[in-house]
Amino acid sequence: MVAAASVSRYAALVSLLSLVVSANAAGSRLPERGLLDLLVDPICRRIADETTSATKVYYPGTPKYVDAIHHWSASSTQLSDCVVEPATAQDVGRVLQIVGETRTPFAVKGGGHSTNPGFSSTQGVHISMAAFSQVTYDASSQTAQVGAGLVWDDVYEALEPYAVNVVGGRVSGVGVAGFTLGGGFSWKTNQYGLTVDTVEAYELVKPDGTVSTVTVASDPELFSGLKGGLNNFGIVTKFTLKTHPQTNVWGGIITFTANSIPEVTAATAEFSATVTDPKASIITTYNFLAGSPGISLLLFYDWPTPPPGIFDRFLEIPHLTRNVKTRTFLDLVKAAPSNVQANQRGRFHMVPVLEYTPSFINAVANQSEYWGTRLSLLPNLRTGTFFSYAVEPFLPNIYTHNAHSTAYPYSRSRFFSPFNIYFSWLNPLDDDLFQRSILESAQALLDAAQGEGQSNLGEVPLYPNYAAGTTPVEVIYGSNLAGLRTLKARVDPDNVMGLAGGFKL
Repeated sequence: MVAAASVSRYAALVSLLSLVVSANAAGSRLPERGLLDLLVDPICRRIADETTSATKVYYPGTPKYVDAIHHWSASSTQLSDCVVEPATAQDVGRVLQIVGETRTPFAVKGGGHSTNPGFSSTQGVHISMAAFSQVTYDASSQTAQVGAGLVWDDVYEALEPYAVNVVGGRVSGVGVAGFTLGGGFSWKTNQYGLTVDTVEAYELVKPDGTVSTVTVASDPELFSGLKGGLNNFGIVTKFTLKTHPQTNVWGGIITFTANSIPEVTAATAEFSATVTDPKASIITTYNFLAGSPGISLLLFYDWPTPPPGIFDRFLEIPHLTRNVKTRTFLDLVKAAPSNVQANQRGRFHMVPVLEYTPSFINAVANQSEYWGTRLSLLPNLRTGTFFSYAVEPFLPNIYTHNAHSTAYPYSRSRFFSPFNIYFSWLNPLDDDLFQRSILESAQALLDAAQGEGQSNLGEVPLYPNYAAGTTPVEVIYGSNLAGLRTLKARVDPDNVMGLAGGFKL
């Protein structure tokens, strides 16, 4: 929620802007960069002066400022003193040096898909990675260099002419940087592991401003720490990812109304328990929308046609809509209407699941209807608009694709699937209510899983890209935490990255 003080500050800035425009119309001369002499924070002015002309600095009241601070979830947007859009890794380094010297709060935004306020937004200096938007494919090494300012849609489109792909996001609009630095569960995870398992190198701007290429050979501890360590060790400007051959794929989305929920639940539990083909994957999402429960089902097969039997049971169930066919990978990713909830307030959270049993999935369906009924516009006149519980089965060997240690997951010896919960709503005054409710729902499902024998789930790491911002870092990094803190002390002794939000070590 944007604080009242921030709103007042923004209103004051806009008022000053109108005065400046009037003065300019009367013939007054202003600096080329805009409102520097009248209303620019001195740190922002210093950044503008000490970086190259290719780096842009935007101020409140300008369209590019508004675009840059925008997040997929409205509750994650904050009004910053300025936006800095660095053009080079070296300029990113100078920005880090300045905010570090002055102890200025800052944020780094890649795709802007986080639902945790303050994780990629700030009232201080907002660093936009938008200029880091290149994708370069190297056929000889079978890798792709991917800029940190991209969303996965851009990456898939750029690689499509080469008939190769990377292990990336499953729905449209998700940013490369946060997704990769947090772990990364993909349509291709059953085959190749998490996205962090496919990173070959990072171009990292360290907190002292130096630019380094980090590989397993150059700095194995830092290379491991960046794999799930989020923004704790600096700012990544470029990822080098392994690529894999990519044909057309088969899949898409099917929606079901309430009367089909029992059949879809049974089919989902059967798929999770019996399908071992690593090219096959599903996400069964139990939704509550417009006063009614329902299901949106995403099907994926990494080949133009799936073998008989894998998805047949789903295809036989009466449906509301169906858009399933052979298509490009990018077209499949765009098939899910993931951006429908954009620009509303929202929050993610998760529960680690060892097994998607029929009883657990029934508990999921019940939670969806319970909270949807209690907090929706219909029927209770609350401001909730959408309640989503995503069942995401994976094969039990997904953590064996990488023999090296990673910050996340801290243990690869025990299998678990992520399970995502998402609530969206309209009224900023309801932020605390929805945050409490999503945590309560997650606890109820954790209890349900443990009640049927899924033991020691409290010792399983929460996926940082789904976890609510109140989650303790001990729950995310577990036995890795001490080592990560030692690494942090080496790489960032002045705790510059502690000035940015996120799960801090």
